[in-house]
Amino acid sequence: MKWDTDPKQDRFDPRDSRKTMKAVVTSGNGDYDQLQFRVVNQPMLEPGEVLLQVLAAEVNNTEINTRIGWYSSSVTTGTEDAADAEETQASFKADGGWNEATPFPFIQGTDCCGRITAVAPREDESSLGSRALVRACMRHWGFASMDNIWMGSDFDGSFAQFVKVPAGEVFKVDCDWSDAELGAIPCAYGTAENMVHRGKVSRGEHILVTGASGGVGSAVVQLAKRRGATVTAIAAKEKKGQLLAIGADHVVDRGADIIGRFGEDSVDAVIDIVSGPGFGALLEVLKRGGRYVSSGAIGGPLVTLDMRTFYLKDLKLIGCTAWDEPVFPNLISYIERGELKPLVAKIFPLEKIVDAQREFLEKRHVGKFVLIPPP
Repeated sequence: MKWDTDPKQDRFDPRDSRKTMKAVVTSGNGDYDQLQFRVVNQPMLEPGEVLLQVLAAEVNNTEINTRIGWYSSSVTTGTEDAADAEETQASFKADGGWNEATPFPFIQGTDCCGRITAVAPREDESSLGSRALVRACMRHWGFASMDNIWMGSDFDGSFAQFVKVPAGEVFKVDCDWSDAELGAIPCAYGTAENMVHRGKVSRGEHILVTGASGGVGSAVVQLAKRRGATVTAIAAKEKKGQLLAIGADHVVDRGADIIGRFGEDSVDAVIDIVSGPGFGALLEVLKRGGRYVSSGAIGGPLVTLDMRTFYLKDLKLIGCTAWDEPVFPNLISYIERGELKPLVAKIFPLEKIVDAQREFLEKRHVGKFVLIPPP
């Protein structure tokens, strides 16, 4: 795929006779003023690509993290604190993106439910008009390599009326879900299924899920239950009813003493997207040979690890960013067989993205915030 990212000009300025669209352009690291809702050129297809009309996109931590440069080693706090800190808003961070520097200015947006509207020459035209999901994590050099690129982080994403992607990353889906419900799937459920898959969650195991009310955490609850595990969710107590409704067996308040609650050596696997100060206790409750699986650190990226706990208990620490090959096809099959329940917390028009991200960071919701581009 050819990334159209020439820093010498504003490539989004409408020019020549190209078709235009409305999009949110992120101009650099910083505060919400870096998000510009404007008219830009529609993407032009290269060989091997397809064009989708975006029907629904979502709000994720990763878009906020990328904008504020949270992935930089200079940032040491959680997403919410970093979003409010002046030092994350002040300057460009060369290592602030997924793969070091972020290609500003560009269009963010990691999730896409869309309709296929055009295909490059020699691509399958039978897919035209189909509703589809885009696999956000792309193993562009093959699944033998762990290298990966992400839509909306490494190249233009779905915060727009149209997006272009490699044809092999587009998955048609046949179901009666709404566009908003489907749009909630790719990033959150892909990340969750990858952790459940890598963590080898199996029937009868006790799984502890942190951050269980968010998009990824609530997806992990469903996907671990689908595999027959007993799931304990950690979340704010006012969200208990919603988590029980999607399959959690137990819900523990996020401020609870989990060692006192469960005891040491009591959990088969921890699936964690919070990290931060509670990291050590999560390892203590793991059984010998247990698995700690992570794909996020919204509570803070720096932790204290007692190496004795790690090696004396024969623990496995599993990091998850690159999605394994079965992950996204699995999700499509779960949707089409009715094995998942979408969780849409609130819907915003795309031009209200600042309102959506502000409310998202308050973390009072369960599930996903949806962004709908103009028709």
